[in-house]
Amino acid sequence: MTDIAAAHPTDPFDPHAINAAEGLDPVDPRYGHVLRVTTAMNLVPLAIGASVFDALLIRHLEGPYGLITALAWLIAIIVIVSFPSRRVSRWGYKIGEGQLRVARGWLFRTDTIVPFVRVQHIDVGQGPVERWFGLSHLIVHTSGTHNSTVTLPGLPADLAAAMRETIRRHIQTDFA
Repeated sequence: MTDIAAAHPTDPFDPHAINAAEGLDPVDPRYGHVLRVTTAMNLVPLAIGASVFDALLIRHLEGPYGLITALAWLIAIIVIVSFPSRRVSRWGYKIGEGQLRVARGWLFRTDTIVPFVRVQHIDVGQGPVERWFGLSHLIVHTSGTHNSTVTLPGLPADLAAAMRETIRRHIQTDFA
């Protein structure tokens, strides 16, 4: 059993592998702020809608106003505060010799290894909230149809550009 463990020192589904020195590099912690802002932009309108629904429903039921409102806002606050930091801690990556490895997830885990020889093209994207925090996401398009796009969010903009150039150089040398 120790021979198998020695042959595969990093378990792709080990929750601590992302932060381990020999494991994967974590995404930038500022990505948690990006997720918080985008989650708030999605949940606050829903909480406001629940408040309006609560106000309209109470007129007909003649009950205590605020139960649905309080529950909606409580759920929104809990999700905005706790879930983004948990999602950030579940992402990891490693750019190695000839490949990119991206691991993510907690309940449904995915560990993707993209050999550079399979890469068709690379994009670096940046939404308005990412730009506000100085972050970008790397999108690697591979040959094939199933799972042909791998996205790595939460990278500092300069690191995402450097990773794109590293992969681009490997693509040029593989086909040259």
